Amino acid sequence: MKRQISLLLIYTGGTIGMKRDSETGALHPYDFSQVEEEVPELKRFGYKLDTYCFDPPIDSSDVVVEVWEELVRIIAGRYDDYDGFVVLHGTDTMAYSASAVSFMTKNLEKPVVFTGSQLPIGILRTDGRENLISAIEIAAAKRPDGHPMVPEVSLYFENRLFRGNRTTKDNAEDFRAFRSANYPTLADIGIHVKYNPSKILYPSEWGQKLEIQTNLDRDVAVLKLFPGIRPEYVEAVLNTKGLRAVVLETFGSGNSPSRPWFMESIMKACQNGIIIVNVTQCPAGSVDMDAYATGTCLKEAGVVSGYDSTTEAAITKLFCLMGQYSDNATVKKMMSKNLRGEVSL
Repeated sequence: MKRQISLLLIYTGGTIGMKRDSETGALHPYDFSQVEEEVPELKRFGYKLDTYCFDPPIDSSDVVVEVWEELVRIIAGRYDDYDGFVVLHGTDTMAYSASAVSFMTKNLEKPVVFTGSQLPIGILRTDGRENLISAIEIAAAKRPDGHPMVPEVSLYFENRLFRGNRTTKDNAEDFRAFRSANYPTLADIGIHVKYNPSKILYPSEWGQKLEIQTNLDRDVAVLKLFPGIRPEYVEAVLNTKGLRAVVLETFGSGNSPSRPWFMESIMKACQNGIIIVNVTQCPAGSVDMDAYATGTCLKEAGVVSGYDSTTEAAITKLFCLMGQYSDNATVKKMMSKNLRGEVSL
């Protein structure tokens, strides 16, 4: 007899779990454990669907590292009981959370699919119903050999499945709210679900034990460059008390102002042990610090390339690496590696 597929739906909060009160018209969270009553189509899957709800639900703008720690503990604690996990999350910080969970889990061999919606699931025109149904189908999908089709942290939204740590929210109004500018989709959903197996991250060896990391170091700042940036502002960021790392959002392929005061500030910070990771402000493309003179100067100063990493991935990767290693030299070395498919090397 064929074993019934079992999935755990984890509702952290967000628009997808909101329902409009028929009398007042106000939106309020509903009991997500009753999701099959709101979306009766789920019963037709024949899966065992269990739910875990954060109490109280977390608005995604209020997500903190403790939420990620709880999330990976839930997954790890129930890892052997389920074939996959679907995480319902608010859209504003979903790309950060999906990136964080990808770095906080090692040897992951089961799907962890993040999804949400732009409109509450109780609204007639909601995108939440389709997003939820498709995310569940993806989390349950198996290869012919019985292994999961997508055994990594992914993000599903509006007919497209992305690698979680490659995503950025880029639209506050359209149903297509997310993009993955530097990496192809893992699957495209139309009449059929068309997976892209060559782009999916499969383990080199199946059967390894899941490991999680819940010790994160948040001593990270983001410094976004812009024309006319003042020396005082740059110095204030680089001299933040307790700072260990900076994600430097540069122009184009990793370029910065060439003025002496700026280069001196960056060089001094690197000499003082601050980890500086160079990511581009451009929606697509990669950092190449050998392409132009200013990029070369940053490289010579000790700045580490973030390649084609998103800012979300760079920040959460630093959180995890700094929580794991007290030695900044080791963190810099590991930042140059592709750990969870977050950069193209």
